[in-house]
Amino acid sequence: MRRNDTFAMRCSSILQFFIHLLALSATTSASANDNNIPRQVGGVACDVATFATLLPVTAKVEKVEYVSAGGIFGEPLTDLMYPIPPTNLPELCAVVIAVASSPISVYRFGIFLPAEWNGRFLAVGNGGFGGGINWLDMGAGVRHGFAVISTDTGHNSTTGDTRWALNQPEMRTDWGWRALHGSVVLGKTLVTAYYARPIGYSYYSGCSTGGRQGLKEVQISPGSFDGVLVGAPAWYTNHLNTWICKAASYNWPADDPKHIDWQTLPLIGAEIVRQCDAADGVTDGIISSPEQCKVNYDALRCSTSGDPPSNFSSSPSCMSDAQIGTLQNIYNGYVIDSTGERVVRGFLPGSEYQLYTVLNYSDASPYGLGYVRHFVLDDPLFEASQYNDTILQLAEQFDPGNATADDYNLATFRDRGGKMLLYHGAADGLVPATAGSMYYDRAVEATSQGNVTAARDFFRRLEIPGMQHCGLSSVSAPWAFGGASQAGILGNDTYSVPGFADAQHDVLLALINWVENGIPIDQVVATTWNKSTDPSSGVLRQRPICAYPQTAQWDGTGNVDEAASWSCSGEPGQVANSAAAPSYMNPFSIIVDVFRILSI
Repeated sequence: MRRNDTFAMRCSSILQFFIHLLALSATTSASANDNNIPRQVGGVACDVATFATLLPVTAKVEKVEYVSAGGIFGEPLTDLMYPIPPTNLPELCAVVIAVASSPISVYRFGIFLPAEWNGRFLAVGNGGFGGGINWLDMGAGVRHGFAVISTDTGHNSTTGDTRWALNQPEMRTDWGWRALHGSVVLGKTLVTAYYARPIGYSYYSGCSTGGRQGLKEVQISPGSFDGVLVGAPAWYTNHLNTWICKAASYNWPADDPKHIDWQTLPLIGAEIVRQCDAADGVTDGIISSPEQCKVNYDALRCSTSGDPPSNFSSSPSCMSDAQIGTLQNIYNGYVIDSTGERVVRGFLPGSEYQLYTVLNYSDASPYGLGYVRHFVLDDPLFEASQYNDTILQLAEQFDPGNATADDYNLATFRDRGGKMLLYHGAADGLVPATAGSMYYDRAVEATSQGNVTAARDFFRRLEIPGMQHCGLSSVSAPWAFGGASQAGILGNDTYSVPGFADAQHDVLLALINWVENGIPIDQVVATTWNKSTDPSSGVLRQRPICAYPQTAQWDGTGNVDEAASWSCSGEPGQVANSAAAPSYMNPFSIIVDVFRILSI
């Protein structure tokens, strides 16, 4: 079985290599059935000749296509990561470019060039280890009037598939940073030439791996963007992914007394919410201050007492001491066995509903095991049971693809006027919210000598109570605020926050306001609906999400589900040492969330 798997992976890599070569060697125009479609966008020719002469010798035009207003564009038959194309597009010119990044590697990127351009440039990020042009997020961006780009990061795969990286250091580098950086540089050249005027402002929006990509680009090229929107960043690649592999050892094997069945996680999560909900002074089913939550493990422990400490403790899902130890390990983070040093902060209370992504239902997560197999060791036969902390040392030493975004000094970005907003769901069960705060804390220390007030002039952070990875919530918490990938969760013809496309409710528009008008982001109002992915079902809740160190405080009298009943004030809590499947309104949301929920 292992031999067959290895053979299949090698064949897949070889096939992918030859597909790249074929793609690069052929310059293709729009498909034949488009010959009678108008090929002018805003008076500019939307054809191969317009772009071909602008490219370096290492790049080729792969496709140019005119899209009329209300049209659709994407690669549904070939884009494994983003097969759902955006619809209801404005009139635009769609371009696909292929670039040879080395003698044996190629990345592609797409551009949407709207007829009515707002003078701004937007790059959107990717998710997980997936390879594919993110047409869906591009569609949301172009609806705002941006010229938008996205790269496939140099390969074509789904989010958890890492087999493409086996013995492929050049492809890892494309994924790690090179494909995005090259796409931004060349994309700006094409945009400027196409419109025959300079770009006014440049922006970035990405979540998870997309968040990491944004941080990495700022670190290696501080002048790329004026405003950067970084969501749930998986920035600590060599630590986060190895920890996810190690986490499998906390919970395995399945017949061990310490094993937590993933199906019990929503019930554990409900008990944690019961314990921690009121810590912010409001009982609303949302843990708004998870850092302040002190988990009562007695209420989780199985009890045969006539007066059990909780209903959970007398239920069939109650936990043994060994299982509680496993949960504590997840809260605690990555601790080096030999020294007791904690090198990665753990998950916050409230993330239990989504921890099945880390425990991979009841197996080792591909985000951890795949990273170790195909990035660090080049050994597809490695098993999670073989993990030890020397693998972290190797990951630190080699940092495959130079993917880890751990440069904390952002002074150059700051000094040229750049603005950055980092956001993270407090209930994220894939990339812990503590990873976002960890980067922020280190950047504040390195850039502003630990002075949060000074850092807030250019770098702010939002923590969204009850929100999971990049969006959605298992506790009906407001989660939609224009973050990366969120419009796609609501449909493939959606952009911004439906019904609330303004800078008070859409964080990308708020970032524009900060960059261009000097109005800092003190808060953004998040929204959820009666059916969480169906805006037509009516607003269920809205709440301000406050920029750290402030938090949302209820006025004590108003409706807790209305934003007007809350205001931003107070001081931050201390970082914790730490301590249900989403419901869907329509089938499209299920498909999108398969990609979104498993993206890192």
